Amino acid sequence: MSVPLTLLGLLEREPSHGYDLKRDYDTFFGRGKPLPFGQVYSTLGRLARDGKIVMNEAEPGDGPDRKRYVITEQGATEVNAWLAEPVTPEPNLQSILFSKVVLALMLERPAEDYLDAQRAAHLQRMRELTEIKRGGGLVDGLLADHGLFHLEADLRWIDTTVARLDALRREVRR
Repeated sequence: MSVPLTLLGLLEREPSHGYDLKRDYDTFFGRGKPLPFGQVYSTLGRLARDGKIVMNEAEPGDGPDRKRYVITEQGATEVNAWLAEPVTPEPNLQSILFSKVVLALMLERPAEDYLDAQRAAHLQRMRELTEIKRGGGLVDGLLADHGLFHLEADLRWIDTTVARLDALRREVRR
């Protein structure tokens, strides 16, 4: 997730205070991993330094004066380019999983046990995501579906790898 570009996109929607940006980010993009306030303000500082946003005059509030951030033409151009560019497909999304299997085989450790434990962890996470789908709204449901589909692909890979484990063992021990 690109925090700077996401914050720029939120600012293109409407000028906002840092607190409001954090709230909107956490609501739509930070499920389970809220954005720290320090990261919000350091990112806004870099965006301002780079000419992608400007600050309006500070407004008095209950606490310190609040700054409203506004996207610049340069920032809007960057958001448009980012939204139009496809995300690079990552064929090695689970390279850690693959590396652990190969290393276990090379070191003559029980890769089958590792794959069984990984399958159990995936199934547990799938149960959690299914509960989120049942109890959440559309945004939660779509995020849960995204995770579920990736976990299903990983499970297919785990099953395929288990079926080919003896051949892989021979290959990596040459």
